[in-house]
Formats: sequence, C-alpha cells, structure tokens
Amino acid sequence: MKYSIVIPCYNESKNLKKLVTVLKAFPSKYNVEFILVENGSTDDSKEVIKNLKLDNNKIRCVYVEKNQGYGYGILQGLKAAKGDYVGWIHADLQFAPIEFTKAFDYLKTNDYPKDVFIKGKRTKRPLIDKLFTMGMSVYETLILHKKLWDINGQPTLMSKKFFDEWENPPYDFSLDLYAYYLAKLKKLKIYRFKVEQHKREEGTSSWNNGLSARFKLIKRVTSYSKNLKKNLKKDTI
Repeated sequence: MKYSIVIPCYNESKNLKKLVTVLKAFPSKYNVEFILVENGSTDDSKEVIKNLKLDNNKIRCVYVEKNQGYGYGILQGLKAAKGDYVGWIHADLQFAPIEFTKAFDYLKTNDYPKDVFIKGKRTKRPLIDKLFTMGMSVYETLILHKKLWDINGQPTLMSKKFFDEWENPPYDFSLDLYAYYLAKLKKLKIYRFKVEQHKREEGTSSWNNGLSARFKLIKRVTSYSKNLKKNLKKDTI
C-alpha cells in the first residue's frame, strides 16, 4: 500500500533542512512519498529546497509560483499524489511526521478500508489555543449539525478515492473544515488519535501570530461555513 503525504511550505526556509532530515529518516518499511509544496514563498525557500537535492523516490517537490492560500498548496500536492492514501501535515515540525505511522498501522490492522477519515487530536497545547479550538468546534458543530472537534488537528489522512470525489474545495485554512465535514456527511468512519504538539523552533507562523490574526481566521472560516452545509448537501443528494 502506498501513501502520499503533502507538506505545504510557506516561508519555512529556516525549517526545511531539519524537515528533510526528519523525512529521510522515516521508517523504510512504510511505502510513503513526501510531497513538499513550495507554496509561493516570499523568502528563499525555493532556493533552499533546490539545494537540498531531494531524492524524488521518497521526497519530491511541487512548486507554486504565487501563493493562493494554505488549502491551495495542499490541493496542488494532493493532485500530484500517487498513493492509495493521501494526507497532509504542517512543515513547521510542531507535529512530528512519524505520527503518521499510527494511522498507517491502523489501516493495516483494519485491512485498508477506503471509507475512513483519519485525523490527529492535539495534546499539550497552550490554554489560549485550547480555548480557541473549543470555541470553533462548538460553533461549527452547531452551524453544521455534525459533531466536529479539533477541526485543524494534524496530521490528516484519507483514501485517494475520497479526495477524487471533492468538488470546489476552499483555497484557505477552511480546507480542514471542508474535508472533515464532507467525511462526516458521507458517513465515513472517523478515526482520531492523540498527537503531541511541539513548540515551533524556527520561523514565524503565517497565521498564529497574535489575536488579530486569530480573529481574521475566525471571520474567514465562519463566513465560509455558513454556505458549506447548503452547498455540500446539494452536491451529495
């Protein structure tokens, strides 16, 4: 069974060398390809990636010329994926790629089901982050009438078949909500597992950098969710 893991990279040049080192050390018993997406960075990420001389059999890169959002970068990586199962994780190493082995082992134990959506559930987080997650989870659950918790938890994994069914997914941070809600709507089995969140060692988050950025994210996601239920239900009937 082959897995494709997409890692969107936006202005992560300081993290890239360590990230690639971690990916190269990923257990070889798993048939996995990592797809770095250079998501239109404004720093020197593109040059750093080229200098790392990636092994295309295990780690390759998709280049986005102009940044169009977090979700857009992930979607470009998923379109290039060759695996039977596809997923994503952040490039900042707050979530260790090795956590994917929990998902891979779950799939093997259960004879590789296609109707499953797998997502990490974050632990050891700052109180302000927990409160933010709780508020968003309660809001989306009430609006969409589906129990949704820790919507932006990492990592995420699903069958390529499920991804191929997507229509008009969002280009921004709402992508996590779209995928999770659609999985619920299609009655996929949801499997969650605990993942420890680490502190970012290098660089600066493109969204989690203050209350103002959080409120902007809340505004975008809540605005998107108002139409999500109506549009997806229409498409799935």
